[in-house]
Amino acid sequence: MRTITPLVFALLLTACSQHPQPSLYQQLGGEPGIAAITDGLLQKIEQDQRIVHHFADTDIARFRRLLAEQLCNISGGPCEYTGGTMQESHTGFNITLAHYDALVENLIDVMQQQQISISAQNQLLALLAPMYKDITYR
Repeated sequence: MRTITPLVFALLLTACSQHPQPSLYQQLGGEPGIAAITDGLLQKIEQDQRIVHHFADTDIARFRRLLAEQLCNISGGPCEYTGGTMQESHTGFNITLAHYDALVENLIDVMQQQQISISAQNQLLALLAPMYKDITYR
């Protein structure tokens, strides 16, 4: 019987103990998780008097599809976002920092309800944060 040298044994243990980190898309629950986040956020928006008026003339089915595409795309999923730029999509809505913060607050609530880890929440929020300048009214 051959013996395994300590170095080879250590390398084998190290290789076995390293688990690849799931992508953000996977941490969010993949397609079903993103659908749940999207639907939960739409329900929160509908109940939030601070921001619901911004969606009065919105095609909600289209908005839902584009939001799910965008969340999937930026989280590393297999989706392609087919909507316009954030600046194009939000021109004329006069969205303030308070409105933006309300939406983010609702998104965080939904992710917590979906039991998404704080790490995954922070990763997604970090990807969305740069969009602030293109969404809000100046």
